[in-house]
Amino acid sequence: MSVNATTVSAGEALRVLEAGWAAQKAGGLTASWMLHGRPGVGKTELVQTLAGRIGAELFDLRLTTIEPQDLRGLPYFDHEAAKTVWYRPEDLPDTDAPAILFLDELTAAAPALQPTVYGLLQERRVGRHRLPDSVMVVAAGNRVEDGAIAYDMGTALSDRLIHMIVQAAPEDWLKHYAVPAGIHPAVAAFIRTRPDLLETTEDALRRGQMIACTPRSWTRVSRIMETVPDRATRAVMIAGTVGEAAAAEFALLADEIAATVQLTEMLATPRRERAALYPKTLHGLTAMIYGLVGASTRANLSTGIEILADLRGLGGQGYGGLPVSELASFGFELLIGRALEQGWEEVFADSPDYAAYAAERQAAGLP
Repeated sequence: MSVNATTVSAGEALRVLEAGWAAQKAGGLTASWMLHGRPGVGKTELVQTLAGRIGAELFDLRLTTIEPQDLRGLPYFDHEAAKTVWYRPEDLPDTDAPAILFLDELTAAAPALQPTVYGLLQERRVGRHRLPDSVMVVAAGNRVEDGAIAYDMGTALSDRLIHMIVQAAPEDWLKHYAVPAGIHPAVAAFIRTRPDLLETTEDALRRGQMIACTPRSWTRVSRIMETVPDRATRAVMIAGTVGEAAAAEFALLADEIAATVQLTEMLATPRRERAALYPKTLHGLTAMIYGLVGASTRANLSTGIEILADLRGLGGQGYGGLPVSELASFGFELLIGRALEQGWEEVFADSPDYAAYAAERQAAGLP
């Protein structure tokens, strides 16, 4: 059966779950949630982010690796009471502090396990153990059409859940995941240039190919870029992560960026000597922006503001045809978001460069 729910980006799904948590805390809504989506789309990372946002302990249960008794617990005979008593499993939350019970791979769980899960999703209990009101229940899984191991979800199970379909959205991934997660600038710049290659599962299935691009695989490429210095070795690893065609295209951009982006030197160079260090290509400038945002600290934030402010004035200095003003505005948007997350707002408030930028945009009628 198809999942006739709303398709949302990971960022939108996170906002809905945060609203659900707020409603649960207020006592108006106690529900269990289900995230459907292709492998690697970011469902697990989404729940991990949610736990961090709401200050909750995460209890992560992979349902493909457990048996019914792992949820129900194990019995022992109480001779004095002449009763069978159940030991509660330690993987279930038993606290008044905020917690998330994450039932991952729900659609791939053995059918024999599903009746045990029903009680957790609807009545919020298993056996005599009842989940505290401070626990939010979220499940996730792939659909049958995603090419993963999955069972059709019966109505008895689906009726216990609020469903969302999570789909990879390049702009959302770049803004809400890549920057906070410290994704390598070359990866971020590549996805901004080739958003169609963020997630290619459907195309890979149609072609009969095993390897597809996904948000999860690009996160792995980022780690490879950061930890493997040898270019030839990296090439083999990346091809084995996102496929040969995407890897070859990415390698060209990564080489260009490596040759032109000198971020550490830019941050250390006096302003009057910095102009020669700006990359001369769109890919290089895009990577510079992502790298600048990722490397920003309270101590160097004012220098980052200077770099973006000066970028806007490069249009007539060998950068003809490149949208330097738009890139600077994009960079300011990301850098402001980073500053708000870290509590560095006063650096922007005290910056004459940002004040001049904001005044110019206001005079032009721009937000």
